[in-house]
Amino acid sequence: MSVNAWLKSKRPLAGRSLGLAIGLNATNGLLAIVQAWCLAVILDDVIFEGAGLEIVTPWLWGLLALFAIRASILWIAERSAFQAAAGVRTTLRDQVYRHLQRLGPGYLAEHRSGALVETLTKGIDDLEGYYARFLPAMTLTMILPLAILMVVIPVDWLASLVLLVTAPMIPLFMILIGSGAEARNQRQWKQLARMSAHFLDVIQGLTTLKLFGASRREVEIVARVSDDYRVSTMQVLRVAFLSSAVLEFFASVGIAIVAVFIGFRLYNMALPVPPWLQVPDISYLQGLFVLMLAPEFYAPLRNLGTQYHARMAAAAAAEQLIEVLDTQPAQRAPGTEPLAAARPLGVRFEAVRFSYEEGRDALEDMSFEIPPGQRIALVGTSGAGKTTVINLLLGFLIPGGGRIRVGDQDLSRIDPDDWRRHLAWVPQQPRLFQGSIADNIRLGVPNADLASVREAARRARAQDFIEAMPDGYESLVGERGAGLSGGQIQRIALARAFLRDAPLVILDEATANLDPESERLVQEGIDELSRGRTLLVVAHRLATVRGADRILVLDRGRVAEQGTHEELAASGGIYARMIAAYGDSGAHRATIDPEGDPA
Repeated sequence: MSVNAWLKSKRPLAGRSLGLAIGLNATNGLLAIVQAWCLAVILDDVIFEGAGLEIVTPWLWGLLALFAIRASILWIAERSAFQAAAGVRTTLRDQVYRHLQRLGPGYLAEHRSGALVETLTKGIDDLEGYYARFLPAMTLTMILPLAILMVVIPVDWLASLVLLVTAPMIPLFMILIGSGAEARNQRQWKQLARMSAHFLDVIQGLTTLKLFGASRREVEIVARVSDDYRVSTMQVLRVAFLSSAVLEFFASVGIAIVAVFIGFRLYNMALPVPPWLQVPDISYLQGLFVLMLAPEFYAPLRNLGTQYHARMAAAAAAEQLIEVLDTQPAQRAPGTEPLAAARPLGVRFEAVRFSYEEGRDALEDMSFEIPPGQRIALVGTSGAGKTTVINLLLGFLIPGGGRIRVGDQDLSRIDPDDWRRHLAWVPQQPRLFQGSIADNIRLGVPNADLASVREAARRARAQDFIEAMPDGYESLVGERGAGLSGGQIQRIALARAFLRDAPLVILDEATANLDPESERLVQEGIDELSRGRTLLVVAHRLATVRGADRILVLDRGRVAEQGTHEELAASGGIYARMIAAYGDSGAHRATIDPEGDPA
């Protein structure tokens, strides 16, 4: 779909407010004709007819009424236009956000978050000028000049001819000058998105840049990126200023020619026209009326030229939005069945395959079972497939072959929202959001009362440090949990899982990078969480693995070994070699997979 077609397709989102704004603007323009006639009559009566105040008083009252009516109409039209634009922005932002949710973490991982944020914020905000300014201006341009011509032709056909000849010159030269404006706007937008993404990267990695002495080098890169944006912005502004100058030139020339032709005839001077052309005489009243209408004739064209660059900005933003919205989720249609399995849940992988790239499988015919109520651990080297298994279970990825069964149901047929309501996920680096601690614990159960929140925190061993804070559960945490330690953040994440009370809990090494005391408290919380639930633990530490009912050792996308800790330790296989490399101590804190698991 082209940019213009896409922008037009979003007009219904503006609702009736856009139609009201356009209609009121048209009415306001037509009233300008009446206002010009009233003013011309007053001036003619006072200046040329010598009329007294009592003669022009009714016209003055009428003129004042027109001023008040037009001001009121303009105010309502402005409000309606911006209300229409706000409706488009709100609805579209919701659509893009929901679409990004359907695309899932895989899409977000492939695109710079700063550029996506820029599209969701400034990109959608740039559409405001198109719907609130450009569309009403374009409609008025099609109505008012034509209406003025229809009024001027019977009064003075020579002036109407001047208007008719000069008016098309404005859009013609604007099109010629602005032919490259859209490409320049696209470059400007891409430079802005690039700059925003780079700024976000620098801010998020400021500590690393400082530690490695790379901050000065980044300053130079930021300066270069900013200068690229400055150059692209100046190119856009150069076109805007040039087109405005052309617009003003032709409008001023047209008005001047009309004034000269009227003045020549009022003073009975010979016009510079062919002798065979019979030019009618004109009265002072008619001359004043036409002269006042001439600026009104060009006003919509001038306004359209001013707002044309709002349209260019909207087109540049729309191209980025189309790119996001036209990206289809790499998955089949979501299921619609409710989850029917009993509590706790059991899960089976049956010959599941998945690949991120063509010809390179991340999982190859993987089969295993997670029995209800058991604690199952996944271990393996980097790239073995642990994270892929978790993302398949969470519904972020769709198997390329085989199937995943929950009880007797195929996971692909279960409603994703219903499925996720039965899951609790505690990642290695939990995300806390700006707000109170209570709100962060309520993330999965937003309507939970404070008593339930307190109980979840108690079971997660988080109650003591929360109640020691100045505002307790209403204490505010910063972005990403600023102000809390890693162990405290992990225990808040565990409290979320307790509050959700899901039958299947997925833990991605919840004790990683914690001090011994925090690890002990988190491990106690995990032990309590496992009662009456099915746990799948992605384990990078042998201490976490030992308490599992069964350990699955992954290697190159397959289940290479499975069994208890004792069985695998005695088998002499991959797991036994891990123990030999890292030691076999229950308190061991070494990392099996220090580089993380991208697969």
